[in-house]
Amino acid sequence: MTVSSAPGKVYLFGEHAVVYGEPAVPCAVERRATVTVAARDDDHVRVRAEDLSLNGFTVEYRGSTGDRPDVDVPAPLVEAAMGYIDAAVDQAREAADAPDAGFDITVESDIPLGAGLGSSAAVVVAGIDAATRELGVELEPREIAERAYRAEHEVQDGQASRADTFCSAMGGAVRVEGDDCRTIDAPPLPFVIGFDGGAGDTGALVSGVRALREEYDFAADTVSTVGDIVRRGEELLAESDPDADEPPEELLSELGRFMNFNHGLLEALGVSSRSLDSMVWAAREAGAYGAKLTGAGGGGCIVSLDPTPETQTALRFTPGCEDAFRAELATEGVRVEVSPEADAERDGDGEDSA
Repeated sequence: MTVSSAPGKVYLFGEHAVVYGEPAVPCAVERRATVTVAARDDDHVRVRAEDLSLNGFTVEYRGSTGDRPDVDVPAPLVEAAMGYIDAAVDQAREAADAPDAGFDITVESDIPLGAGLGSSAAVVVAGIDAATRELGVELEPREIAERAYRAEHEVQDGQASRADTFCSAMGGAVRVEGDDCRTIDAPPLPFVIGFDGGAGDTGALVSGVRALREEYDFAADTVSTVGDIVRRGEELLAESDPDADEPPEELLSELGRFMNFNHGLLEALGVSSRSLDSMVWAAREAGAYGAKLTGAGGGGCIVSLDPTPETQTALRFTPGCEDAFRAELATEGVRVEVSPEADAERDGDGEDSA
């Protein structure tokens, strides 16, 4: 048995624009998806998921999930979750040159599904790491990121960017522009996240921005302006001290201003919602340096910058906000929690004591 985990993420700047080759700066946060994988003696895959914002389900299949699993939960959510797990299994089998490998897989996550915090990327990244390790193959984080991107690209019909999977695999703050992905230094930013309990339709939202961009020059200019904001924000981070215990107020103030600009542009592109806007304004009025939606939009989460408890408290009393929490910058990306060797040693100790 092997257990791996990977963090979720928030976008400091750049969602949607990154799809068109503009830069983005996502940051990993300490909300993790954990995937447990045990090899089987046959080619079946048995998946158990309890914490993917579903009521929980267990399904066993062989080959692929192309045949819809017969489970008593909403079909679109099951198909989404199973699609990512299936793609991760395919990538792990390919990496280990084990096309007929079977697995028992358990997925646990404290990242809301479809809410803009990179839940699918974290599940895929952790799943690939755990499954390949279980088959005796250790992949470097960058290869895991590449394979996870291929998996998401397949499931999302070619609309995925590398941002989520690269951030989850590497941890910390990262910069993504097209195929150019790299880690960047960042101080411990004080993220406060608000969640409206919903989930946006990523495919529809991305398609909507694409349609606007193709129809109106000013919409294309808006996307480019988001890229300009990312570059200015990146300059601020480059000038900061990543080893500081607390970021200086001047840095937080400037980053917050750029986050506010970014949210306004995303709202103009039609990807915000009433609940997201309400949480953004509640955070700002509570004293947050800045606040914006994170992810595809349409519902889900906002991210704000505030080292005090004021924003979290205000969000909890905001109509439409179901949860508010602080999320530290996750400096570590994908990691093994229980290795096959450690699991074997634990089993041996148990036999000795018996």
